[in-house]
Amino acid sequence: MVLARSIAKTILVVAGKTVHEGRIYQLKLFCGKDYPENPPSVRFQTRINMTCVNPESGAVEPSLFPMLANWKREHTMEDILTQLKKEMTASHNRKLAQPPEGNEEARLDQKGLVLKCCIL
Repeated sequence: MVLARSIAKTILVVAGKTVHEGRIYQLKLFCGKDYPENPPSVRFQTRINMTCVNPESGAVEPSLFPMLANWKREHTMEDILTQLKKEMTASHNRKLAQPPEGNEEARLDQKGLVLKCCIL
């Protein structure tokens, strides 16, 4: 079986009493040829300040995000997005100062098939 590499462009909207409330975040999830055996790479296109996100690249660091560090084949992209929303509302991220809105910048894209989805 041949698996195509793919990119899912995603929009994440966070509710609740946090600095993220009402903000819209754009992410890309890149599934390599070894997916679902290995996790996708996750990168925020929108600038965000979170303990598990590299501030320069926007990449979610697997060593700092348990779902990616302890990846199981049964996990889905929706599970990743749900966990990211929970991480945003965790006490260590809930009140971190955020970059101003409208600060999207072009980050290097990984090539692949583009899929679009939205989790609200």
